[in-house]
Amino acid sequence: MNKVVLIGRLTRDPELSHTSSGVACCRFTLAVNRSYRNANGETEADFINIQVWRAAAENCAKYVRKGDRVGIVGRLQITNAEGKDGLKRYYTDIVADEVEFLADRKQETASPPPKAEQTRMGNLTPADDLDLPF
Repeated sequence: MNKVVLIGRLTRDPELSHTSSGVACCRFTLAVNRSYRNANGETEADFINIQVWRAAAENCAKYVRKGDRVGIVGRLQITNAEGKDGLKRYYTDIVADEVEFLADRKQETASPPPKAEQTRMGNLTPADDLDLPF
């Protein structure tokens, strides 16, 4: 099984390109914090290259920017190529099957998150048990 799940922030704006047959491809780098702190008490991050294809690529290019937080579900892909010096180089990317836009910096700093009750209920009013037909 080859499955990767990541949550992180874009380190730069996504780059959209198209293959010769017109298929959209979006590339960006995701900074993902490690779950532990180093000897100085600082949190370190890994910088992971992400590829998104087709309609999801178009959406990423349109709606996310540097600093935005996204969730990725995809697979690990390792490719190799021969460099100009004749040595074989290996490249590791995550090919995203799903991208979820979690929040952008403006949303996180502009207003506090809604209370859990408001999020669950929205504009609905709770029903009294006696009002239910069953």
